[in-house]
Amino acid sequence: MKQVIRAIGAGMLALGILGTAGAARADDKVTLGVAIPTADHGFTGGIVWWANKAKADLEKAHPDLKVIVKTAANAPEQANQLQDLVTVNKINALVIFPYESASLTQPVAQVKKKGVYVTVVDRGLTDTSAQDAYVAGDNTAFGKIPAEYLAKALDGKGNIVALRGIPTTLDNERWSAFTGVLKNYPEIKILDAKYANWNRDDAFKVMQDYLTRFKHIDAVWAADDDMAVGVIKAIDQAKRNDIKIVFGGAGSKGMVKNVMDGAPMIKADVSYSPKFIYDAIKLTAEARLKGEKLPATTIIPSVLITKENAQQFYFPDSPF
Repeated sequence: MKQVIRAIGAGMLALGILGTAGAARADDKVTLGVAIPTADHGFTGGIVWWANKAKADLEKAHPDLKVIVKTAANAPEQANQLQDLVTVNKINALVIFPYESASLTQPVAQVKKKGVYVTVVDRGLTDTSAQDAYVAGDNTAFGKIPAEYLAKALDGKGNIVALRGIPTTLDNERWSAFTGVLKNYPEIKILDAKYANWNRDDAFKVMQDYLTRFKHIDAVWAADDDMAVGVIKAIDQAKRNDIKIVFGGAGSKGMVKNVMDGAPMIKADVSYSPKFIYDAIKLTAEARLKGEKLPATTIIPSVLITKENAQQFYFPDSPF
């Protein structure tokens, strides 16, 4: 993933980086389709919640805008929904969080050929010519920020174990950024790193293995808030008191609340909120209402969450 644009936030993005081309004119009504996965775990639950919040907020603010949200349990269902959005709902703009990258590329390309403006979110397509714009979180910062925090918290020395997500380019980018920082700290040793599939039960099992094999661990990079829950459960069951920090990731409301409340091992987190679907819908809708387009790539920054700023990342009504 090439990170072309970084900005301070969606408001600045909306104000400062819109282009001037595109099929829509400022006096056109915009019918915007939103295609996203079904809420099958915490993060996608957040995606669905933020997408529907964007629909409510934007339709209220813009009388000439209609937003249609579709959720799919698998890639073929999402592909069929794209056809319906074009033929039945007559959309002229699309924001899609692809269920899968490869299998959705051609269906999205067909939508674009119909003259629909296409914004792809997070899970990139295998052919970028199938999209007009790409919006995602910052995976490099997602790995870099925890490494920098842990290095400082451990005063440059100690033992770390890590849990990775699923073997993907996204996970590789995060891991490369994390290890790239720690190469500068030769007294910090990564004892092991195993995949736990962004799943708290798998993370519990991986952490149990680590606790059995390693008699002293200073910190854990769980690399995901759901995995961090499993890690903490394993530590509590083992009654280990050597581990001082468990660093998750993504800014779930539970972990942010832990940071706010000063939980013993949860001292910080890094944002990678499903709210970026809200930002993508808002940016796309407001650009098309003006007859404008987005830049080819927009990266929503990942930010270190600490007790000092946690309140602004706490969304208690969100399922994530």
